[in-house]
Amino acid sequence: MRCALSRFVTEVRNNPWLHRFACLTAVATLLLIVVGGLVTSHGAGMAVPDWPNSYGYNMFLFPISKWVGGILYEHSHRLIATFVGLLTVILTRWLGGSRSRVPLMVIGVLEIAIGEGVLRMAPEWSNAGHFLAGIGGVVLLTGIVWIRSTPAPKPLPALGWIAFVGVQVQGLLGGLRVVLFKDEIGIFHATLAQLFFVLLCAIVLLTSAFWQRFVEELGARAVVWRSKLLPNVVWLTAVLVLFQLVLGATMRHQHAGLAIPDFPLAYGKVWPETDSASVERYNAQRMEIAAAKPITAFQVQLQMVHRIVAVVILAAIAASVLLARKEEFRLGYRVSLVWLGLVLTQATLGAATIWSKKAADIATAHVMVGALLLAAGGILSIITLRSHLFAASSRLVSSAPREVMPAGLAPGSAK
Repeated sequence: MRCALSRFVTEVRNNPWLHRFACLTAVATLLLIVVGGLVTSHGAGMAVPDWPNSYGYNMFLFPISKWVGGILYEHSHRLIATFVGLLTVILTRWLGGSRSRVPLMVIGVLEIAIGEGVLRMAPEWSNAGHFLAGIGGVVLLTGIVWIRSTPAPKPLPALGWIAFVGVQVQGLLGGLRVVLFKDEIGIFHATLAQLFFVLLCAIVLLTSAFWQRFVEELGARAVVWRSKLLPNVVWLTAVLVLFQLVLGATMRHQHAGLAIPDFPLAYGKVWPETDSASVERYNAQRMEIAAAKPITAFQVQLQMVHRIVAVVILAAIAASVLLARKEEFRLGYRVSLVWLGLVLTQATLGAATIWSKKAADIATAHVMVGALLLAAGGILSIITLRSHLFAASSRLVSSAPREVMPAGLAPGSAK
């Protein structure tokens, strides 16, 4: 195993530009999530009613003079999404090395053929046909361009292909959300965006000098863990964060972000009444004060669940910090502190979203920090699980002397 780790470090170190390109792709994706949040916060999801064109224009030729109001947010979202798609295809090619050229060319040809087939046989789905043909052309061109390169170490090529599939599914979902006018598709679209960002952050981590140093320390010295509680708490909390983001996306796309207009109480109570008479009273108040859309008992209950899960996540992340310190896992402790800072920021933004009556900028910041919160959980999960699995493979037990912990990973140890 140590030979494999050494080979991984050597191969990644020899390709620093790959890491930089992965960072660019991840940053562009975060920007895409932010602009997508602005689209929803400003209610601009249908500001451009056709797809992949924009008011009949080729998306890239749409006049700048028409970028006004909600059109600015929606059209910008489409352009950034296209840029992220292009970066992801290139990243897939780079991670896969020269071996990825033939698969990319085959996929590109198939997508063009399927797109043309849809245009001819099912004209009512012409928008999807144009999308497939267009993305297929980009994929084919990426495969044709000859750049000699070796594949990145495992599992990076596989992660690249997962990102390749994910970005295309994400683009298709975004388009179908417009043409089918389905809020449910918007929920899946928002959730997949979060998962896609986490995947790119994992690629950034595995191609970084930060990860190289971590792997070198694992390979050079033995690791001792008292228990496997920390890795389990971290990944379970990360899953809970994902669940929380799904709840948030559901509320946003049902336009029920203010189903409960006060905080920390809910309609003046710890738990609001949700019988039909109470909901009718809530809606009467909403219409009188802000002419807001009516809500349902389910939406009120959904927001209460969102609040409860937020408290559980905060407690779980605080527990992760304490466990990392108890395990004397310095790196995990530092990352978990960042995680704790993000969840406190997220909780503050969540409260501010309600107090500001869902101000667009605050609500969007809430979405952005949610993405960073999930990404931090994913990164910490990889770090703790990798360290724990290496310790298990080395057949070390928790009763081994504590001084064999890797230098630089224990609090207070010399660098």
